[in-house]
Amino acid sequence: MKGTYDDLCEIVSVGCDMTATMRCADEHRADDVAKLAFKRVPADVDRLLMLQQVEGRQLAQTKLPEWSSTPGIVYPPRVSMEQCSSQSTALLKADLVIGDSLVDLTGGLGVDFSYMSRKVSRATYVERDTRLAALANHNFAALSLKGVTVVNDSAESFVKTMSPVDTVFVDPSRRDINGKRFFAIADCEPDMTTLAPQLLSVAKRVIVKLSPMLDITAALRVLPPVSRVIVVGVKNECKELLIVMDRDRSSSPVVECVADDRRFSYSMDDPSPAIVYWKGDLKSCPYLYDPDATLMKVGCHARVAARFGLSIVADNSHLMLGDRVADDFPGRVFRLIGIVSASVASLSALKRANVAVRNFNMTAVQLRDRLKLKDGGDTYIFGTTTAKGKRVLLMATPLD
Repeated sequence: MKGTYDDLCEIVSVGCDMTATMRCADEHRADDVAKLAFKRVPADVDRLLMLQQVEGRQLAQTKLPEWSSTPGIVYPPRVSMEQCSSQSTALLKADLVIGDSLVDLTGGLGVDFSYMSRKVSRATYVERDTRLAALANHNFAALSLKGVTVVNDSAESFVKTMSPVDTVFVDPSRRDINGKRFFAIADCEPDMTTLAPQLLSVAKRVIVKLSPMLDITAALRVLPPVSRVIVVGVKNECKELLIVMDRDRSSSPVVECVADDRRFSYSMDDPSPAIVYWKGDLKSCPYLYDPDATLMKVGCHARVAARFGLSIVADNSHLMLGDRVADDFPGRVFRLIGIVSASVASLSALKRANVAVRNFNMTAVQLRDRLKLKDGGDTYIFGTTTAKGKRVLLMATPLD
């Protein structure tokens, strides 16, 4: 790989020049894209591609900081940038790579591959889309990746002649040709319910990235013996569901919740502890805990409460209470400042608040409107139902 633009010239409009286009994009890298669209550009510059590069780099500054600071990177359209992995989630997947060889069967833009490949001496990127493969080939050279091979082929075709490898990564497509999203594993492409057993015959470890909307129980039911289930969250939003399958699995699956820089894990063999409810008056409880979305996804609230010495407000509230600050709690911690009956018409002393609902009979927007509040501020209001069936509003402020 030479790192030139020669293999990408076909994406430039007739009469335009790739090098001139990229130079123009670099000159305007900090400009407002909406305003830049109306400015004149040299005749040899592909205007749309130039705007795509400016926008792509700006998006990458927070999502892919290493890419944004690397000269020569060529960015895809905005939708691909929004859908690709972030640098932080790619690094997490890189930590799952074992051995000295890697095959990524669904390379795509190549963000995950660009970090996983650094863990091994031999890495193969496979992508059926010719233009995506060419783009990835160019960007890997710009990133100075070593020991990398780019193959323009489908996953199903490549697997037929694949040599033994230590780690295989697969990110099945979850959309059909009409853009309809699929969440069932068997509906995705490639179909891992049939491909996974074949992969485990030639790979020591298979890592599959699935939709965070997928039911974990369903995944465990249709896939070969699973070693780890990892739910990845960023800023209290589930981003990825990773399934790790090892050929020589020796124990029951471990479930891991990765919430930004905090983790919670347990073995599925471990019995779930009994739920402990808050027994005293809610007004006597100083701290309120709101578990991260990754914990909500796996439904391990009793385990979390037991691990951190907390009590649960109610079975379906997903809120917890405690009389001390629990370090490293995977979620938000608040100081509880008030309990109000849900029947209150308004909170006259409060004009603005962040409103959320947990096991409540109305949406957050409906509750905020009824309380005549504007969104924002330092106060949080959780509409919820206690274990005794009483609807209340928990008022709290976040701990710094």
